[in-house]
Amino acid sequence: MTKTAALAKLPEEIELELGLDEPDDDAALRDRAARTLSVPAESFPHVVVRKRSIDARRGRVVFHVVVGLQPPDGIPLGEPLPREVRGPSRVVIVGDGPCGLFAAYALARLGVACTVVDRGKTVQPRRHDLAGLQKRGIVDPDSNYCFGEGGAGTYSDGKLYTRAHKRGPVRDVLETLALHGAPPSILVDARPHIGSNKLPRVISAMRQRLEACGVTFEFGARVVDLITAPSGELARRRIRGVRLEGGREIAADAVVLATGHSARDVFDLLQRAGVRLEAKPFALGVRIEHPQALVNRAQYGRAHEHPRLPNAAYKLVEQVDDRGVFSFCMCPGGWIVPASTEADGLVVNGMSLSRRDSPFANSGLVVQVEVDDWERAGFHGPLGGVELQRAIERASAQAGGDGLRAPATRASDFMRGKGSSSTPMTSYLPGLTPTDVGEVLDSAGVPFAARLRTALTAFDRRMHGFASEEGVLVAVESRTSAPVRVPRDPRTLESPDLEGLHPAGEGAGYAGGIVSAALDGMRIADAIAARLAPAARSSTG
Repeated sequence: MTKTAALAKLPEEIELELGLDEPDDDAALRDRAARTLSVPAESFPHVVVRKRSIDARRGRVVFHVVVGLQPPDGIPLGEPLPREVRGPSRVVIVGDGPCGLFAAYALARLGVACTVVDRGKTVQPRRHDLAGLQKRGIVDPDSNYCFGEGGAGTYSDGKLYTRAHKRGPVRDVLETLALHGAPPSILVDARPHIGSNKLPRVISAMRQRLEACGVTFEFGARVVDLITAPSGELARRRIRGVRLEGGREIAADAVVLATGHSARDVFDLLQRAGVRLEAKPFALGVRIEHPQALVNRAQYGRAHEHPRLPNAAYKLVEQVDDRGVFSFCMCPGGWIVPASTEADGLVVNGMSLSRRDSPFANSGLVVQVEVDDWERAGFHGPLGGVELQRAIERASAQAGGDGLRAPATRASDFMRGKGSSSTPMTSYLPGLTPTDVGEVLDSAGVPFAARLRTALTAFDRRMHGFASEEGVLVAVESRTSAPVRVPRDPRTLESPDLEGLHPAGEGAGYAGGIVSAALDGMRIADAIAARLAPAARSSTG
């Protein structure tokens, strides 16, 4: 039998389970795969790691490695590349987060010119504004952890784990990021992560490639109005462009609204333009922080100090009163950061650097909130959830004090229903104010604290020490997703009220995280190209 015929009879891939002390270099994986399949190692000259994960269940810790046994397909990373765009820009993309950036990238693959406008700054000057936020408590409403080049994900971790595989080509998104400088490990890790120290360079590299192809980027360009005209259809209007702060107008046949979950002024803008909005459930709670060593012990057991194990993560879910309570955006070896976008409100978020080597672990710990929950508390209309967020963020700022200090309660005190007189060491640079976080959470009339307390009891049974005095709850984690959805046609992906307007990404209620937002931007690009450049193929080739 020829070598080609022998290869054809082998599976495309095989999953191996490796102990902590077993080698995982290519030669060792090849030998292990050969023994598992009972064939000579020479039967397959190529082994490629396709997926790697850690399994710490059932009291032991092992690595699961999916190994490809067939030769590489030879397709270059990240193909197809953007190409030179010609002619005037007919598309304006509002927001340079992952949704807007990948929409521009996909349009450039198809040769469609666009202009990307963002209210914030490029990554380097944005970094200086974040220093002012951390050290001096100065909130710039247009340049912060939510707004600016790359969006909210740029400086808040760069997690790429997603369950949105049915929404589009996840691998294409990961390859594009790797092509522009993200670590190659994102292509194989089960929970890929870039890190807040590396992601800014990746985002800048993508922009620079697009600029070289003729795509236009404008920063410090906040959109304040939509320009519309009659469409010829009864009671329907059509987009004609956008108006920037200062009065300058940019004409367009299509506008992609990819402004993220925190651009509350955009919701007001849409209402003025007669675009309908719908209230959408979201989740709100706290950041909970522990010493990373506590989390490692709870997750890895006796193996917690093994040198091959990274700092441990966790995922926790509990149902309380028919509402989900769950961990969110868990950051091993991470930092809690101020994510406020309004001067009178306090919001916190989490991030990790690429090495995840901080001595602290933090995670959002949030409670699902439905529309009827906030309506019973007196918040009504499509923006009722926004007003609930804002009310609790203001209560958090007042309880924390000046300089973006955050209200905090030890987990053990929170479980007893009382405030704290002291807090443990923290990664949150502006500092913590010992108080009763439960009062902050319940300040708007929705019973968050009781549901969170019930869930913490269950979480402490699963992870010993989770609700101990070593844990601290920091308020408030309120920007888990937009509490608003902007309806769009499922085929054209346009607003049913304004032809040519494409609500997109997290801010419109169609994504949750970097990868799903990028996928939504690519879908929008394909829909626009099908209308403006019908000869173009799909952006993914």
